Amino acid sequence: MKILISTDIEGVAGVFHAEQVRAGNGEYERARAWMTGEANAAVQGALAGGATQVLVNDSHGGFRNLLPDGLDERARLVLGKPRYLGMMGGLEEGCDAVFMIGYHSRSQGRGVLAHTINSFAFARVFINGMELGEAGLYGALAGEMGVPVILATGDDVFIAETADLFPGAQWVQTKVAHGQGSGVTLSPAAARRAIAAAAETAVRDLRKAVPFRIAPPIECRLQTQSAALADLFCMWPALERVDGVTLRFTTDSMQSAIRTLNSLAAMSFMLR
Repeated sequence: MKILISTDIEGVAGVFHAEQVRAGNGEYERARAWMTGEANAAVQGALAGGATQVLVNDSHGGFRNLLPDGLDERARLVLGKPRYLGMMGGLEEGCDAVFMIGYHSRSQGRGVLAHTINSFAFARVFINGMELGEAGLYGALAGEMGVPVILATGDDVFIAETADLFPGAQWVQTKVAHGQGSGVTLSPAAARRAIAAAAETAVRDLRKAVPFRIAPPIECRLQTQSAALADLFCMWPALERVDGVTLRFTTDSMQSAIRTLNSLAAMSFMLR
């Protein structure tokens, strides 16, 4: 049994400020160590539950935050970008289930450091009329490949907006959000213990999980953070302008939709 662990940082216990998630300072160095610790707890629990192989996907920012020399040596690490499957890189190897560790709520929400893919560029993302954050988008990509999400961790806002998408999954609340940059958190050690226990249960109960599938055709409706970004994105002929800050496109798969969104996020750096 092969498990993919997709690891973000904003939902990690102890993380509340943008400085902690951006490279180049001491606060980030501590936070990436906590991120690695939560990934290791998930590895430990997955193997205890019966997994035979574990891949850990670094899914934050430039996809090179986890500390390779600090990772459980029984796991393999997916690092770097670009990659077609983004936060689900590793599924192409044929995985049986996904863990989402350290995830966060969607843009415009009240969760800690809430955003969707690119906080500078994207305000809201809708797929076939359903507003989704990163967990929903990438959970649907996994579901399209027949793979269920069986464990997810993050703050209470993230869990409340995501839980209905992944029936049968295990959940670990690492903190309670009081706003974008404040709240109450577990200690890193307590979070690791809870994640290891939930990961073991999730693997043992894998048969209860149901993949999250969105039937094609896929219509993506994207609200940008500014009209200038919508101007830029609609240089792409496949995108249709809806209003000053909204555009849409239609495609035949979630993988294609996510690849398009990630390409738009990369384009947005022209306007920074």
